[in-house]
Amino acid sequence: MTSVFNKSAEALTSLADALQQLPDQNSYTNPCEALSNATIGQHTRHIIELYQCLLAGYAEGKINYDGRKRNPLYENDIAAAIDEIRQIQNKLEQPDKELSIFCGTNDHSVCIESNYYREVLYNLEHCIHHQALIKVALLSHKNINIAEGFGVAPSTLQYRRECAQ
Repeated sequence: MTSVFNKSAEALTSLADALQQLPDQNSYTNPCEALSNATIGQHTRHIIELYQCLLAGYAEGKINYDGRKRNPLYENDIAAAIDEIRQIQNKLEQPDKELSIFCGTNDHSVCIESNYYREVLYNLEHCIHHQALIKVALLSHKNINIAEGFGVAPSTLQYRRECAQ
């Protein structure tokens, strides 16, 4: 059985691979009308920052995805985004442990209990969801090889394979 860490690494690698194929920086930062004028960079930053929140809160056992930094570097600089993706991949595999997940602002915060493995899985699913959106923008560029599973849930890929038999 493939681990959630391997699946996350694969998803992040396919994201980095797609970004490396963009013809120029503008392809990363230009608004895409089909994405309500969001950019590939904005979606990439969002993926990165949720993983960063998980890793940053791991030691203390407290995660707040709403507290992400929204660092413009990752939405404006392809190389910086790819570098951070590689750093996330290198840090992601950690022992499982109980986590408290905080949602909302300090005035209206909600806390639920979870664990590290579940949150890695959540981030993987979140990454795949945003890859599907990024794929919409990537399809407007010629000569970009998009991995078969880019933006598609593993269970959907398996279902498609079973239907094809």
